Amino acid sequence: DVQMMESGGGLVQPGGSLRLSCQASPSTRWPGYPDRGCVAWFRQAPGKEREGIGAIYRSNGFPYYADSVKGRFTISMDTEKGAVSLQMDSLKPGDNGTYYCAADATSCSLIAGSDYGPHVWGRGTMVTVSS
Repeated sequence: DVQMMESGGGLVQPGGSLRLSCQASPSTRWPGYPDRGCVAWFRQAPGKEREGIGAIYRSNGFPYYADSVKGRFTISMDTEKGAVSLQMDSLKPGDNGTYYCAADATSCSLIAGSDYGPHVWGRGTMVTVSS
C-alpha cells in the first residue's frame, strides 16, 4: 500500500524558517498519479484538534491556505522529486506541533477526517518553535 512520508521537522527559533517535504512511497503510487489528486498539510498541537493549514491540487498547482498561516506558509510541488513542500516562514511558538501531509486521488478538505478526503496520511514530523 502507498504511504505518505513527511520530513524536515525540527527545532527553530521564533521568526525562523523551516521547510517540510512530503513524498509518497512508492512514488508511483501517489494517489492520482501522475497528474491528478491533491496533497494537504495538517498540524496538531498537544491537546488540540488537528488543523488543516493548506492544500494543493496537481491539476492546477494552485495552493490554498487557512487564514492562520496565509502569508507565512507556502505549499509547492516539486515535480522532479515527486514531492510536495511546505515552506514555513516567520514561525511563531503557536506553530508548534506535529505536521502531517495527506493525499487523495480526488479531493482534499482542510477538515481532518472529512469523508471528502484526504484519505492517505503520513505519520507526521514534529516542529518546535522555541528560543
